[in-house]
Amino acid sequence: MSAPTSDHKSSLGPLGWLFIVTGALLMLGPFYFMFVFATQPRTEIFSVPPPLFFGDHFLENMQILMGKIPFWKNLGWSLYVGLMSTGLTLLFCSMAGFAFAVYEFRYKKALFALVMGTMLVPSFLGMIPTFLIMDALNWIDQPRALYLPGAAPAMGIFLMRQYITSAIPKELIEAARMDNCGEFRIYWSVVVPLLGPAFGTLGLIAFIASWNNFIGPLVVMRSPEMYTFPLALRSVQSPVDTEWGALMAGSAIAVIPLLIIFIFSSRRLIEGLTAGAVRG
Repeated sequence: MSAPTSDHKSSLGPLGWLFIVTGALLMLGPFYFMFVFATQPRTEIFSVPPPLFFGDHFLENMQILMGKIPFWKNLGWSLYVGLMSTGLTLLFCSMAGFAFAVYEFRYKKALFALVMGTMLVPSFLGMIPTFLIMDALNWIDQPRALYLPGAAPAMGIFLMRQYITSAIPKELIEAARMDNCGEFRIYWSVVVPLLGPAFGTLGLIAFIASWNNFIGPLVVMRSPEMYTFPLALRSVQSPVDTEWGALMAGSAIAVIPLLIIFIFSSRRLIEGLTAGAVRG
């Protein structure tokens, strides 16, 4: 059983390892220099050659950043919006995916095609309608304007529908019905506990999309105290005087939650992405 694995490793060769190492360095290089520049004063960042190792100005850069933006409020709003967006996306997408995977109803295929068709519409086309709707609802400068409009993305519905179709036997659902389980109880008590890998995948994607969202807050947020963290960091930049050390320190802080979530959910992410292929 171990022979195929050994042959696969030996087929990589020195040239393959060279490509892998080069690709890894190109991907990790910007992250490394972001953390290095976060610990350097502004005068050292643009020196020639640039600093290659960590300095001792991280706390000074953080003090400059906190003097320019309401740091903890912006960070807290980003975390709140990210968690709410992730939770609502998992709830609504799993319910819609359950309906498309389990039930047969009129115009089901046409409705699913319509949902999938929304992925072809460029997101920037929705900026003006989104602003007009949020203004009509008096939600401008409110966090709910960021996590409610996109709480049921088509990609999430598709992922949940495919996972439920391939990973959950219909016999299990029929057995629950024979035990007089209601439809919502079947969804909540039978299906949801089996959606762990799909939840891990979609949750990671939803949180990263919300955390990195820049255009949404730019359209509907007005007060600097209500800015999410990416928008607040952008406000630090100036055409004539930008504290790049402080900006790099804030960027390094913004990356840390994503790294922590990825470390703890990477196994679920791989399981969710490969479940359909393994069973198919």
